[in-house]
Amino acid sequence: MVTAAEYGQNSWELSIQVDQHEGDEGMKFKLLVKGDLHIGGLMLKLVEKIKAPQDWSDHAIWWEKKNCWLLKTHWTLDKYGVQADADLRYTPQHKPLCLQLPNMKTIVLPVSFSGVVFRAVAEICKALNIRRSEELSLLKPPDDQKKKKKKKEKVTNSGVDEILNMDITSGMAGGALGLYSKTMTPTYDPDSGLPANATSMWFGESPLTVSQPNLHLKNWPNFTSPLPWLDSSRSLMEQGIQENDRLLVRFKYHCFFDLNPKYDAVRITQLYEQARWAILLEEIDCTEEEMIMFASLQYHICKLTLSVEPLTQSDEPEIDEVEAALSNLEFTLEGRNAEKILEDITDIPKLEDTLKLFRPKRLTLKPFKEYWFVFRDTTISYYKNKDSANKEPIEQLHLRGCEVIPDVNVTDRKFGLKLLLPVADGMNEIYIRCENETQYARWKAACILASKGKTMAYSSYRTEVKKIQSFLQMKSLAPPPGQAAPDVETMEMNAECFVSPRYTKKYKPKQLTSRILEGNHNISQLSLMEAKMRFIQAWQSLPEFGIKYYIVRFRGIKKDEILGISYNRMIRIDMSSGLPVTTWRFANMKQWKVNWEIRQVEFEFDQNVSVAFSCQSCDCKVVHEYIGGYIFLSTRSKDQNETLDEELFHKLTGGQE
Repeated sequence: MVTAAEYGQNSWELSIQVDQHEGDEGMKFKLLVKGDLHIGGLMLKLVEKIKAPQDWSDHAIWWEKKNCWLLKTHWTLDKYGVQADADLRYTPQHKPLCLQLPNMKTIVLPVSFSGVVFRAVAEICKALNIRRSEELSLLKPPDDQKKKKKKKEKVTNSGVDEILNMDITSGMAGGALGLYSKTMTPTYDPDSGLPANATSMWFGESPLTVSQPNLHLKNWPNFTSPLPWLDSSRSLMEQGIQENDRLLVRFKYHCFFDLNPKYDAVRITQLYEQARWAILLEEIDCTEEEMIMFASLQYHICKLTLSVEPLTQSDEPEIDEVEAALSNLEFTLEGRNAEKILEDITDIPKLEDTLKLFRPKRLTLKPFKEYWFVFRDTTISYYKNKDSANKEPIEQLHLRGCEVIPDVNVTDRKFGLKLLLPVADGMNEIYIRCENETQYARWKAACILASKGKTMAYSSYRTEVKKIQSFLQMKSLAPPPGQAAPDVETMEMNAECFVSPRYTKKYKPKQLTSRILEGNHNISQLSLMEAKMRFIQAWQSLPEFGIKYYIVRFRGIKKDEILGISYNRMIRIDMSSGLPVTTWRFANMKQWKVNWEIRQVEFEFDQNVSVAFSCQSCDCKVVHEYIGGYIFLSTRSKDQNETLDEELFHKLTGGQE
């Protein structure tokens, strides 16, 4: 019993529940405190009373009623508003979570429940050796928390999940992932995606770099509605996440910076898996031709994954990366002719061809019309015919900042480009049609460079042309010269695993198998990592790639409309027709803000264009974080050495509620 004298003036009892690590029983204590006692002093007083010889450094105080952590140890109880009726918990900040990766493998990993989600994801990615953690976030699966205890012992019964236990503090992964060095980045073989040598940071093959074998339709994940992203500016505990809950780790922002097979084997594999499920579950539209191309790549990757040999020590001598880079720089500086360098700068090539053009207008069904096109610098000029090229052009199209969208069907010999040209109130659409693959590859490569402010004099122009031609070859179902057509009867393949359900209903298994094998002829020489990269690049080239859709209501308009948000623009879409009305680029944005009282997002663009809308399908904070996140990602550069300005991220995404 505490006597009245011991209470003293302004003293009162505070009840604190002490949580132990998983498996240990909790304890409850009452402490005699004053309002001017700071949080650090309270924790010291509590540990002295517990009298248990253990490390309490990971523990912190959680206030259940206020749903907040008391992490500012210099703040007093009065400043936090803690009174005698407060029910506090002294609990570990790191708790285990079940994290499902895009390749459907589940890892059990201790994660910080007190830091904001942005920082927690960075911890997770560091443990898993995934660079550029700012591109990822956490999703909450539907109604999984109530069934957690029942499903804990049966978590592997779906045939999809594989549980890997991992300790974030030591870098150990249940003996499966091997050792991870926090001071060095592991290097991988660019072809196989496996660790470069068995004596580096990883021992053995990492299951995180292995693609999941294609599953039968009944084992596919089934999320019928879009899952909510966790708020990056709040902690897990503040968002109702509990110990051992199941969360999904996914790429949230579709702006993948500096993908390098040498360092990003895990990142590329997980990206490929997320892209694969997006295609199979029809989260993004693609044509039948594109679906067969994706299926062929999946089949090729599946074959290579199952047939890859165990890792062996390389006999080749190790090459120091710094020496290799310096050697390459020396060759570049000494090995090139000065006249050739000058020619690259001054002699800017141009393209001249007869192409077809179409400008879509409302209530207009005019066909494509032929013109003589001249591409120079970053501008396209078109004329009535070749003889008129010395006169004033009908129109000049300035491509800097434009969007280049492919409009291709190799089977039907359709090679088109859709150009979205920036104007004051949005974007103008123009369609250009080419005659053949070669013409298309040259013009598309020139347009892509021009959109970035570069000309065809850049050395990357030829590389871009070859890359486009290889994509067209992948889409072609005709086998390369000298190769016979595949014998479907002798092949074993469950074709339904490689295409979306729409095509399993449309075609018989043998028909799908035949088409997949025909497409596979054009990619059979690709290595495992090259095939994954091709799949990701083909996914990125889809017109709707990375666009998230929300139902909004624009200021002054009484009907709902759709707003699409991509990595570099916002698209206003008519809900009844599904056609884009206006496009605004983030590059032309002067400022944006949120009126938290009426939950309205407001934007101001160049030339005094202002836009405001309220969100109908979600909280405006969700849209605000997406836009702010993409603007944050646009500030990245290779010179940053992968350090992130977390304060800037929260400033752009957190809001001022």
